[in-house]
Amino acid sequence: MLNMVLKIYPLLRRIPEGKVTTYKELARFAGTHPRTIGMLMRKNEDPVKIPCYKIVRSDGSIGGYSGKGGIRTKIRLLKRDGIEIIKGKVNLEKHLHRFSKP
Repeated sequence: MLNMVLKIYPLLRRIPEGKVTTYKELARFAGTHPRTIGMLMRKNEDPVKIPCYKIVRSDGSIGGYSGKGGIRTKIRLLKRDGIEIIKGKVNLEKHLHRFSKP
């Protein structure tokens, strides 16, 4: 599990402002399952340095957030980053960050 943390957390820091990624996209790039990503995000102890709020579901819906304040905080952080949320969803055509090899 530590290997996956060391792989995933740095990827989250690569997501530019105004962009999000999905559990599925992050899992695809890291070679794991989307549920593994969710489990790692629940264990994130520093959401300021590790911006787990930038991960949404594949349909654009917000998903969970275990940080202080829950979903309301996640929405506030996304909006602060310039991400529009309409009817509880992020427009992935506009805001999706796809990972590629550096």
